[in-house]
Amino acid sequence: MRKFIPSGGLRGMLLPPTYGQHVTHRTEFTILSVEIWATGLVVNIQLASADGPEPRLILQDHFGTEYSFRDSATVESRNLQTFTPSVPPGTRSLTIRSADDPEGRPVVTFAVPLMAVPEEPDSPQNGEYPPSPELRRPA
Repeated sequence: MRKFIPSGGLRGMLLPPTYGQHVTHRTEFTILSVEIWATGLVVNIQLASADGPEPRLILQDHFGTEYSFRDSATVESRNLQTFTPSVPPGTRSLTIRSADDPEGRPVVTFAVPLMAVPEEPDSPQNGEYPPSPELRRPA
């Protein structure tokens, strides 16, 4: 059986600050949400039509994390794409771009809320659990 959803718990969901379609020479689509799982991300996409090609996405955060495309599933005009890794602690923003856009314009940028409690502690910090939240610098 195919394991599409990342393992671990769902840590949060990002909703776009604005609604709008992104149009490239190859496809039209709208990003509906991004699910943050403990081990990866799931991007929920609405395609302009059921027979339209799925978009090729590039994900980036302000740290410069490299997100790798893992899998995709399409039912009618809905497309889900999974990426790894999950957002690192302290991530403030996540930007999605279309690989088909020659100008490299962002499709959407999400503000990522602080997720102070990890799913499982790596190691206690000074005997504290949960560890003290990280201080975040402006992006």
